[in-house]
Amino acid sequence: MYFDLNVPVFAYEGPGVLQSKKSKGKQPKAQVSVVFTPAQIAAIEARVDLLVHLGYTVLAFNHTIEKKIDPKTHVHILDSLIPQLKKRTGVVFLKRLTISIDEDSEKGFALTSANASLVEAYDLIALAPTTLATFSAACLTHSLPSPLTAHIISLPLTLPRLPFHLKHTLVRTAIKNGAVFEINYAGALGETESCQMNFGVSDSGLTTKRNWWAAAREVVRVTKGKGIVVSGGVTCEADYRGPKDVQNLITFLDLAQNLAHDASAIAPRSVILRAQTRKTYRAILSEPRLMVP
Repeated sequence: MYFDLNVPVFAYEGPGVLQSKKSKGKQPKAQVSVVFTPAQIAAIEARVDLLVHLGYTVLAFNHTIEKKIDPKTHVHILDSLIPQLKKRTGVVFLKRLTISIDEDSEKGFALTSANASLVEAYDLIALAPTTLATFSAACLTHSLPSPLTAHIISLPLTLPRLPFHLKHTLVRTAIKNGAVFEINYAGALGETESCQMNFGVSDSGLTTKRNWWAAAREVVRVTKGKGIVVSGGVTCEADYRGPKDVQNLITFLDLAQNLAHDASAIAPRSVILRAQTRKTYRAILSEPRLMVP
């Protein structure tokens, strides 16, 4: 069983109008409606068929938002997407939310108990920090067991250099709490600009590849090959690779063969299992039952 925990999804957002009874005579509030066109559905179906053909059986559709969760404007686009996809025997679809956090998010990005209902519908929560402060918060605070635990920390590997230093204490704490660091192999392939849409790729060609290899080696060095998950983050069908090819690719990061296998098959399964504990108290795998003798 092989996993791709980052299948990017983008939808067309059309403006709508929401008129409440209490706001008669006032300017109506704007409401964002998410629509997947038939062409988009067909393109996603083609990508899923290719991933299944390559040997992947668990796919996590990734919805990426910027800075923070806004309860007034957040739309769960995956709820409308997955029912439109045809069912495939032995293939599991998961829903993932990735929050890209920067200096504007340092005061908080709305991962609070008040917004627990917004993230409850997602199977996986990931954070993509871009500053040292947000990276520290992701490793120390948001990796602790809670209904809002972020189990995946994804780093901007294709920037000219990492925007912060990977401190051993932060990395060890995050791994101890059960979080993993994600390496998206899309950057290693240097997708063209026409294929780049957010997350995982910031440049094209040789520059992207050179940045990715340097940053990914640093992640492997700091983590010592443990607590790593390799995902796709690919938006072009031509850049998809099979699980065995991905394993061979990341061995060039000075990663042992057994650890490369764990990063694509064992660690993702553990992440999904841990993510299920968000719905129970203190990461208990199952709710206790009182047995009356």
